[in-house]
Amino acid sequence: MATFSLQALPANATEWLDTARRAEAAGFDTLYTADHPGSCASPYVALAAAAAVTSAIKLGAYVGNAGVREPILLASDVATLDVVSGGRSVLGLGAGHTPAEWAAVGRTRPDVTARIDRCIAVADATRRLLAGEEVTVDRPELTVTAARLTEPRPVQDRVPLIIGGGNRRLLAWAREHADVIGLSGLGRTLPDGHAHSARWRLDQIDEQVSALAGRQMEALVQHVEITGDAEAALADTARRTGLPVDELRQVPYLLVGTEDEIVASIREHERRWGITRYAVRRPALDALTGVLNRVS
Repeated sequence: MATFSLQALPANATEWLDTARRAEAAGFDTLYTADHPGSCASPYVALAAAAAVTSAIKLGAYVGNAGVREPILLASDVATLDVVSGGRSVLGLGAGHTPAEWAAVGRTRPDVTARIDRCIAVADATRRLLAGEEVTVDRPELTVTAARLTEPRPVQDRVPLIIGGGNRRLLAWAREHADVIGLSGLGRTLPDGHAHSARWRLDQIDEQVSALAGRQMEALVQHVEITGDAEAALADTARRTGLPVDELRQVPYLLVGTEDEIVASIREHERRWGITRYAVRRPALDALTGVLNRVS
C-alpha cells in the first residue's frame, strides 16, 4: 500500500482552491507547498486557504527552509494552521540550499556543516515549542531565549515532523526524531544555487536507505509520466545523469511508464527499500489518478 502527497503552489485563488479540493478527492494524503521566500508563495498562508475548502487532507511545507526561519515563528504558523484545519498540519523542515534566501534576510549561506547544525537546532526547538515546552538555545547556529508558544496551541498532541534532505548526519538525526524522512535523491547544489546533482544510482540509494531501515520514507518524484514508451520519455534524463534508462526506471524519484509498469515499480520500491510514500508535483494530479486507485 502506497501513500501519495501532492506538492503545488498557488497561481490564483480559484486554481489553488480547486487543486486542494481535487487532491483530497483523489486520495492524496498531504498537500504540500514549497518554501523559497521571494520566489514562491508563503506556505502557511496558502495552506490555511486550502484548509478552508478541505476536511481530511494533511497540510504542510515540503520543506521549510530552517536556515531562514525562526523556531517561534515556525511554531506559531504550524500551530495556527493546525487550529484552522482541525488538526491537519505537519511540520516539514530542511537545511536549505539557495544562497539568495540567506542574503535576503541579511545572512551569508554557511557551509554544509553549519547548515545541518542549524536545521537540527531549529527542528528540535520548533517541535519542543509545539509540544508546549519553554525553549532556550544559545549556540552559534541558533539563539532562542525563554520562548514558549502559549497561544494558539496545536489541536494534535504531536504535530508530525518531516525532515527532507540527503546529508548523512541530518538523516541520522531524522531517523531518531522525525515521523517521515523525505528523500530527494539530490546531491550537491550546483553553481546556480538552485539545481543539484543527482544521486540516483541504485547502489547510492541502497546505501542511503539501509541506514533508515524501519522508518517512513517519502521519495520526492521529479518526473511522472504515463506512457507506453518509457525509453523515449527518459532519454533526456539519461543524457543528463549519465545513467542508463533501464536503471532510471527502477529509481523511486521517477515514475514513468504504463500504469501497470508504475504500479509494479511502486511494489518493487517497497520490497527493495521499504519506500511506501511519494511526493509528486502538480502536473501529476491528473496523471496518477488511476495509479492511486490501484495502490492506495
